[in-house]
Amino acid sequence: MSIRINNLSLSIDEDKSSLVNKVAKKLRLPKEEVKNIKIIKESLDARKKNSIKYIYCVEVEHKNEEKIVNKLKDKDVRLEAPSYNAEIPFGDKELKNRPVVVGFGPAGIFSALLLAEKGYKPIVIERGEDVDKRTETVDKFWKTGELNTESNVQFGEGGAGTFSDGKLTTRIKDSRCDYVLEELVKAGAPEEIKYLAKPHVGTDLLKGVVKNIRERIKELGGEVLFSTKLEEIKIKDGRVSSIIVNGKEQLCDELILAIGHSSRDTYEMLHKVGVNMEPKAFAIGVRIEHPQEVINKSQYGEMYEHPRLKAAEYRLTYQSEKLKRAVYSFCMCPGGVVVSAASEKNRLVSNGMSYHARDLDNANSALVVTVGPDDFEGTSPLRGMEFQRYYEELAFKLGGGGYKAPVQLLGDFMQDKVSEKLGKVKPSYTGGYVFEDLRKCLPPYVIEALKEGIVDFGKKIKGYGDYDSILTGIETRTSAPIRMNRDEKLNSISVKGLYPAGEGAGFAGGIISAAVDGLKVAEKIIEEYKPTK
Repeated sequence: MSIRINNLSLSIDEDKSSLVNKVAKKLRLPKEEVKNIKIIKESLDARKKNSIKYIYCVEVEHKNEEKIVNKLKDKDVRLEAPSYNAEIPFGDKELKNRPVVVGFGPAGIFSALLLAEKGYKPIVIERGEDVDKRTETVDKFWKTGELNTESNVQFGEGGAGTFSDGKLTTRIKDSRCDYVLEELVKAGAPEEIKYLAKPHVGTDLLKGVVKNIRERIKELGGEVLFSTKLEEIKIKDGRVSSIIVNGKEQLCDELILAIGHSSRDTYEMLHKVGVNMEPKAFAIGVRIEHPQEVINKSQYGEMYEHPRLKAAEYRLTYQSEKLKRAVYSFCMCPGGVVVSAASEKNRLVSNGMSYHARDLDNANSALVVTVGPDDFEGTSPLRGMEFQRYYEELAFKLGGGGYKAPVQLLGDFMQDKVSEKLGKVKPSYTGGYVFEDLRKCLPPYVIEALKEGIVDFGKKIKGYGDYDSILTGIETRTSAPIRMNRDEKLNSISVKGLYPAGEGAGFAGGIISAAVDGLKVAEKIIEEYKPTK
């Protein structure tokens, strides 16, 4: 047990060491009795631009914890029980074959890590390359337009998050989140991710973190195989019996499917063999770029250059009553770049990426509109995926090939004009760009909703609607276009021994939630089977 204290505030000029005094005063204790303060959460309150402050939640230990809390009767002071307990009771069934994990993004990484820690010696297969080779492949793509469809921004060690901002913000309330953050820190992520309200690692640091976790899995008896693709699942009597990997069949009883949201050929294979799935809603739109200084000034006011303030973020939402659609910012990357994120030939996708320092000139974010099954043609459960493909192909053609992106100044977009020259914002897109009319690569209702959203967001953030802001087409991979339905043991409802997991299965929406879902499916295997001999 420990004492948790919420809503401790420090001015922007007060050092964290001042928390000792704040805690002592709150608990009515002598300062010398306040030891081992653990920051649980640090958030920035910039609502009053002339009085920006940090708000803290902390935990402290004391020999009289229960007595102190009961005496205070303060809603901001309570006893806190220990967090996630990875001591999972082992099952009693024998595993005929080692469990296989498909995909080495967050869900695959953490399901494999937990299985390895518990003695199950998982085999991980990842269609892409290890993170070092993958980085070289992606850099080459950005420079030359030569796409490797098996190893790219979407596929490879670390998953799609490796070439993003490494954001660790999540809305889920699950004690497993603490375990994920602890393991990331053990693997080299900054300690601050355990308490910042909006933590991120950055693509530069995240690469080293995933390599360290991979080596940990191997030390514990697991295997991690790259350039190794799941091509088919063999099913016998309603259960996984074997898999085809790189043309070879291997026996398999328990298969964790953590394929990510862009493994479209795998989706097609799964549909063909009868895995139950259904289309789900997601969002599409553009990336929007502003000078980071514009966002900083709007969010922080006159204090925007204060040394303790980092590159400012935003999160915006708008509901179009006319169109009955939500418009929102997504994957906001302060001080970052817009990147070419294609994974299929002749289809264009953009995404955002930041390094840990977030110190580049532009802020970028997805600006997207919700779409759902009613917008997709046909009856196939894969019709949302085909919807994505259709508009990605239009965007590719509009860019003139070579994965150049169509771009438009925001002011010209609002007036349905093709831009002729840049203003004060230079597009950061890694694959080159051309001026074009974005109406040619997005549905009319998305264009209309984006315009409504831009007007609204311009009222919330000063400078958001500036004429020279840049829109880059197109963003389509906000989340998976399908959901693979699961039973109470997290098996596919149609195939026993198959555990769809993470974002690609439709059960997560970011690094942390995907990692947590990976832990959940690993726990189900542990609860049913004995460790591997």
